[in-house]
Amino acid sequence: METINTASKTKIVATLGPSSNTPERIAPLIEAGVDVVRLNFSHGDLAQHEVTLSAVRSVCHDDVIVAVMGDLCGPKIRTSQIDPDGVMLEVGQEITIIPGLETGNAEAFGTNYDQFARDVKLRDRIFIDDGRIALHVVDITDGQVRCRVDIGGHLKSRKGINLPDSQLSTPSITERDWSFVDWAIENDLDYLALSFVRSAEDVLRLKEYIQKKESSIKVVSKIETPQAIGDLENIVKASDVVLVARGDLGVEMLLEEVPLLQKRITHLCRQHGKPVIVATEMLQSMITQPGPTRAEVSDVSNAVLDLADAVMLSGETAVGQYPVEAVEMMNRINRTTEQFLSHNEFINPPRFDASGGLALRAALIRTVGQVVEELGAVFVAVWTTSGISAQLLSKARIEVPILAMSDNDRICRQMCLQYGVIPVKRPTPKTVTEFAAVVNSILLMKKWATAGDLIVLLAGAPFTRSAAVDLLAIHRLPE
Repeated sequence: METINTASKTKIVATLGPSSNTPERIAPLIEAGVDVVRLNFSHGDLAQHEVTLSAVRSVCHDDVIVAVMGDLCGPKIRTSQIDPDGVMLEVGQEITIIPGLETGNAEAFGTNYDQFARDVKLRDRIFIDDGRIALHVVDITDGQVRCRVDIGGHLKSRKGINLPDSQLSTPSITERDWSFVDWAIENDLDYLALSFVRSAEDVLRLKEYIQKKESSIKVVSKIETPQAIGDLENIVKASDVVLVARGDLGVEMLLEEVPLLQKRITHLCRQHGKPVIVATEMLQSMITQPGPTRAEVSDVSNAVLDLADAVMLSGETAVGQYPVEAVEMMNRINRTTEQFLSHNEFINPPRFDASGGLALRAALIRTVGQVVEELGAVFVAVWTTSGISAQLLSKARIEVPILAMSDNDRICRQMCLQYGVIPVKRPTPKTVTEFAAVVNSILLMKKWATAGDLIVLLAGAPFTRSAAVDLLAIHRLPE
């Protein structure tokens, strides 16, 4: 029997950019193990992203299924132009921030955020350029914010500003973001990532808009603010997917808290049956080097040990010199760690939150792992019309691969983000017997199983009266 493939069960999200935005560059990434491609809307315009999306779809077909995730920019606060080439700030000096000031210097600089002086308070911390420069507010007068420098450095133009102590009055979705949401809907993207989520209401607002547009795009909530941590469980419940955005999270909160927050978020997502992505600087050194540091290898491995469904590459594949090598390395780390997990018995099936009509599915799926173990089944095959059954099976960390079939293109693509799930598009079978025959054909043709092997079949509609899974059968591949 041949190996199913060289891909890990933990899915890989790769950001596309100048290093990876043509068909000739995308195809090797997919072959190396990429399951989801990310379009970062913080960079480029819609015309550029349309070209990249066409490149992705040109290399995909029924046997090469990849999901596409668009990442909304959100209210990104930045410094103004700093002439000539930036200025050096010294610890203890004072500098004034003036919203709208076009050109700054060592005494004052501007920001693109009009409400800056209204939203900050005395003693609020201000971080610039991912925390490389730190200020705190000492005075607010006539719309100007005077600050004292706590951590000095080279202040440059158009650098990001983080306000961890401030309650921003701007919404999480900007006017520019809404134009990208409409584009994503029109172009049938599979996921939309929402930046700077502060509450479950932010997520529900976007989901309601998507539903009104009669789209089935799933919403990924990026956890990167203290406010999101304060409403974390409600955000997880409201989201389709959660992303641990460790970059801004590490700026807005204490760095030493980030690993523990990662574990807390992944645990909550498992409890509620939601896929979770761990992101930011996972193999950062591979932007310029052909191999990672040992610390980066440990970081990726620990994300897998935390039971993340997916790990994400950003600059490594978008602008890096070794995009394919980065994917291959992440794949190797994932697979090695998964082998360790498969030999340990500390992963107990989660008791999912059974609200929202999932009680029947959750109860059945909790038994699948036991059935697989006791009978020695080599595959679980599920027919799904929504992807939820495959998602819950994925979160239960079934020891064997999950063959998930649907006749819906988008459902197949969205299942690319689910741990251990192999999505396959097929026409809808009319009966359970026909479903079993399709499973036989796929597994035997691809040599993923052999005659006489036991397979667990799961299905609901169209084979039963219920849309939820209410059929569990043991099937033996024919001799």
